[in-house]
Amino acid sequence: MATTIRRNLALREYDIKETPEGNQIVFSVKFVKNDGELVFIPAAVACGLTANMTKNRLRGIMPVDEKLNKTGHPYPVSIDALVEWNGLKVIL
Repeated sequence: MATTIRRNLALREYDIKETPEGNQIVFSVKFVKNDGELVFIPAAVACGLTANMTKNRLRGIMPVDEKLNKTGHPYPVSIDALVEWNGLKVIL
């Protein structure tokens, strides 16, 4: 079983926002904030941002609980700051 995932594949998985039945896809993510703090979110869904996500290399992450209720605020995450995706170490 693989222990790593390429960043481009993790971003492709991020871009799939719903199942064919219309349910949001939940994932876990670990990333580094601009101040150096390591953040782990065990359950999150994709969300939008007010910034230009492609130009600024950002993705929106919203923490959720097991019933998909929001449990925090949206995080703007730089794709360069991704450390882990669904338990797999992110590599270039």
